Amino acid sequence: MWKYLLAWFPMIVLAIANGLFREKIISGRFNELQAHQLSTFSLMMLFGVYIWVLFKFWRPHSVQQAILIGLLWTLFTIIFEFLFGHFIVGHDWQTLLKDYNIFKGRLWLLFLIWVGIAPYLIYELQK
Repeated sequence: MWKYLLAWFPMIVLAIANGLFREKIISGRFNELQAHQLSTFSLMMLFGVYIWVLFKFWRPHSVQQAILIGLLWTLFTIIFEFLFGHFIVGHDWQTLLKDYNIFKGRLWLLFLIWVGIAPYLIYELQK
């Protein structure tokens, strides 16, 4: 199981690269909300490809393990987002919570759901 926990760290690199892409490329062409939505979907795709390739080399042993991987990755992502976003980037808690408001077009919650279910879905697809 440790290898899957360690496999979460390259996901941080993907997320940071995706954020830089949003800030340097997408934000200049779209408004803030649209840039957020596009980068959320692009990150979901990046993570999907990453998990697909990862599971080709390190296939979970069971459905239960795939589900546990998704839950742990989701938990790690939320913890990282709030700790990094608040203590390193300097965002206040209200700003960080803003991305969870799906009724205002913020799609971050969909991303977290994806991180949670993608390991199971990809595990099943690769059977």
